[in-house]
Amino acid sequence: MPLVLDRVAKFYGNKLVFKDVSFALEQGSILLLVGPNGTGKSTLLKLLAGLDQPSAGRIERAVGPEKTGYLGHQTFIYPALTGLENLAFWTRLYRRTTDNAALMRALERVELKHAAHERAGCYSRGMAQRLNLARVFLLKPELLLLDEPATGLDKRSTALLEREIVAAKKHGAAVVWVSHNIERDSVLADRILVFVASTCHFFPHNKDDAPETA
Repeated sequence: MPLVLDRVAKFYGNKLVFKDVSFALEQGSILLLVGPNGTGKSTLLKLLAGLDQPSAGRIERAVGPEKTGYLGHQTFIYPALTGLENLAFWTRLYRRTTDNAALMRALERVELKHAAHERAGCYSRGMAQRLNLARVFLLKPELLLLDEPATGLDKRSTALLEREIVAAKKHGAAVVWVSHNIERDSVLADRILVFVASTCHFFPHNKDDAPETA
């Protein structure tokens, strides 16, 4: 299992964000996190990425940082670098050997080949998000953590995103995906974790099955 959680809880001071979150995430599966703002979805994703620690419970990761792709609310791109230079920097950071042709193919997949040599600081929000997606998917992660990845994307780019998520799943990646559009995104999910007021519930893909308390 790439990821196992056992009764995980998170407090900020005396404020409870969530508690008793337990699940095991299999390879080649998608877990969708949904719920109102402020209920802990992004916080849980940071715990899974190792960017914060739980207040209680246990998180076991079978995937190292070099095989983990994390896309948060920040784009993690450098505005003074071009799109191509950003991807080259990240591949070097992860100690990957990738030539310019491969980087250009990654930009082409997110429809940014035409802007490869433009400074990323001149990109629109949607272009910056697509570059961030290229950065994440270029690493071919085994654990993929996505926090509202469709933010700033139009319908065409959102379809591109969904295509890449499905491709990552087919290649065996375990995906945890924060979404505010459950109607659109739930069709791709194997399980859904719903956050409601400091608690959460699992819903399997088969909507006829009874929900499981997390």
